[in-house]
Amino acid sequence: MIIEAKEIMDRAKYGEYIEKVPRTIEKFGGKYLARGGQVTVVSGDWKPARLIVVEFASMEKFHAWWRSPEYRAVAPFREQSAKTNAIVVEGI
Repeated sequence: MIIEAKEIMDRAKYGEYIEKVPRTIEKFGGKYLARGGQVTVVSGDWKPARLIVVEFASMEKFHAWWRSPEYRAVAPFREQSAKTNAIVVEGI
């Protein structure tokens, strides 16, 4: 899963989200590969302020996490505090 945090409107609430969400990801076997480090554009005009990359063992594990009561309880912190884009990409 690749998430672009485009704009943070409420830093305190978004801070609560980034504090709480890792436990939900770990519970479903997810692993952070990148979480808010420096972004360097090497081609094109995409200039994300913050990127997060999370690996899940399968699409089934991702969907189990995304739909879980644990994540659904945390998701409003993100939804109410930031403008984001997110995609999930099946790997090899």
